Amino acid sequence: MASSDAEVRSSIRAGNGTISGARPNPPAGVPGDVQRGAARLRVVVPSVADRVADELRLQLAEGVLLPGERLTESTIAEDLGVSRNTVREAFAELAGERLVVRHPNRGVFVASLDAADIHDVYTVRRVIEVSAIRGGGSTDRVAAVRAAVEEGKLAAAANDDEGLGNANQHFHGAIVALAESRRLDTIMSQVLAEMRLFFHKATVDANFYRGYLKDNEEICAALEAGELDRAGDLLLAYLDRSEEKQAAVHEG
Repeated sequence: MASSDAEVRSSIRAGNGTISGARPNPPAGVPGDVQRGAARLRVVVPSVADRVADELRLQLAEGVLLPGERLTESTIAEDLGVSRNTVREAFAELAGERLVVRHPNRGVFVASLDAADIHDVYTVRRVIEVSAIRGGGSTDRVAAVRAAVEEGKLAAAANDDEGLGNANQHFHGAIVALAESRRLDTIMSQVLAEMRLFFHKATVDANFYRGYLKDNEEICAALEAGELDRAGDLLLAYLDRSEEKQAAVHEG
């Protein structure tokens, strides 16, 4: 698993000091209505299984887990410090998103998407990414888009192809984050994971992600200049070209 697993274990434990999901007893003297209100609030706290699913989704998006790779409950449970049942719940969540598949008597595997999935994913990307960038964003959110562009440049200078891929993912995630919508961010986290699954075949070409650096810079510059319609048009054309390239790779 990735080196971030220790951090994930810490973040999972950070919620209430345990990964068992047990809820601490309320302090003595707290009124019943306050306790009931707190109970209602706890409903929105992500479960441990949700957090494990988030970590696996991140590893898919970062290219750590590859299409067709077998995922072992016991290994993941040990690495993340959770129960096998929790991992099983996370697998069910990811299976519902078509990121993993369960084969009877064989186990759970990272999904391998085909050409039929490409248009669907890009349709979603056009809707949420282009809308987000045309809406602009706060100074901090725009700065995050710029940071992703610079991350890509540094990776290119270091001939770090994996870093280039991650920077490109961060760029598109930062674009959607301009909208400051948790729901859109959640949708995009799944889209980023799916993107990496079919981008994996294309990245046999070491220069694959380098081709996007100039586009990312131009889109970011338009965003920073407040030319939001132009930024949206540039991004839309970018996504059209990217879909065509992906379709060609997967049909070949």
